[in-house]
Amino acid sequence: MTKLDLATDKMIAEKADGIGWMTFNNPARRNAIGFAMREAILEIIDDFNNDPDVRVIVMQGAGDKAFVSCSDISEFAERRATPEQREVYDALSSKVNEAYNSIEKPLIAMIRGFCMGGGLGTALQADLRIAAEGSEFGIPAAKLSIGYPFHNMKKLIDLVGPAKTKEIMFTARRFSAAEALAMGLINQLVPADKLEESVQELAATIAENAPLTIRSAKTIVGEAARDPADRNLALCHEQVEACMNSADYAEGRTAFMEKRKPNFVGK
Repeated sequence: MTKLDLATDKMIAEKADGIGWMTFNNPARRNAIGFAMREAILEIIDDFNNDPDVRVIVMQGAGDKAFVSCSDISEFAERRATPEQREVYDALSSKVNEAYNSIEKPLIAMIRGFCMGGGLGTALQADLRIAAEGSEFGIPAAKLSIGYPFHNMKKLIDLVGPAKTKEIMFTARRFSAAEALAMGLINQLVPADKLEESVQELAATIAENAPLTIRSAKTIVGEAARDPADRNLALCHEQVEACMNSADYAEGRTAFMEKRKPNFVGK
């Protein structure tokens, strides 16, 4: 296990067996994300994204109460009191969103407890969401008269559809994990005591597969969600061709013929 040296102890980053683990470590505030945590998230994503030994990234919340609750409101008086402070804070938040969008590797959200508001927004950054029984989901914006930005709403609409998005936003209520599974908000629902084991198994399975194939699949799914005029079909073609011209493709064919597990290296 390799651990990154970060400027804050409220984020933890560890790497082992092809998996990068990013932990929101602020359990006293239900893992609410503060300014220093956002800075650390940028550093973690950059490291994991550029480390060829990291095949899959898992993000989780410390403790058993919450995945992520929201932004750390206790900092707002210091960090968001003036227009200048809000500009700096919002610029950092935008950088974090861009960093999530730049990840070419599979990102899994391991969810336990509350996953509300900004926490659900963070979970929506993931490619896959695995939740423990007893988890709760929701966006309470309508209880606070908060407007939700288009790009955040678009991710929710793409995932659960317009009708369920309206239900989530209009009611501002908490949804059970079973409801979240039924609407497609999460991929899997597992017993609480099996959550880490289930995520570990899923991440390990993905890590064994061909990185170039996974990269191309993630890219194409992302481009398909864009408006047709904005799609980068050249990039999609380029990444598919990279798979077919790779040493991993030769290794996959050879391993299949030899009836053994392939050893993919991402090249």
